[in-house]
Amino acid sequence: MPAPPPAADRAVVLLRRLGADAIAHPGGTLLQHLVRVRSLLVLWGARPELQLAGLCHAAYGTEAFSPAVLGLARRAELALLIGPEAESLVHLYGVCDRAATYPTLTHPSGRYVERFTGRTRSLSLAQRRDLAELIAADELDLVRVDPIVRARHGAELMALLLRLRPLLSPTAWRTADALLTGRRDTDPAGPAWPAA
Repeated sequence: MPAPPPAADRAVVLLRRLGADAIAHPGGTLLQHLVRVRSLLVLWGARPELQLAGLCHAAYGTEAFSPAVLGLARRAELALLIGPEAESLVHLYGVCDRAATYPTLTHPSGRYVERFTGRTRSLSLAQRRDLAELIAADELDLVRVDPIVRARHGAELMALLLRLRPLLSPTAWRTADALLTGRRDTDPAGPAWPAA
């Protein structure tokens, strides 16, 4: 009996079936964006669970992008497909109240607030690092593929990523710095981008 396809391949099949390849998004379609975010996390050396979360990060919609291709009622289905840890990160990203959460994300006592329920909780350092890395990958892909997004939000994004820098991997930070400031990285393992 052949081995089942990897979780990322199964997730792409599901996302396509749910219409993510027909939803417009900066740089093409939502599915193209999701694949690029995963590819960027792969290039940054993220562990497989975070890569899968990057691929599915908009499955439940986000505060900035409302179409939910899957919906919160189907969390168990996504967890079965990509694993409970990756699904938990997708949920963490999708239901985040950004205005309430982002300013204190670097602080151990910072609060994470869910946008639908107002529920507040603390996150572990690992969760805060994962969330910061996912934020960076998502936002940097948008800036890279859409000059309008970069022109309108580049300075704001740089301020956010500077604040999150203690949680970001060195490779994620080098990519952000090079993209948002235009400085060239001298490290040969510096900013790399997935094919568009």
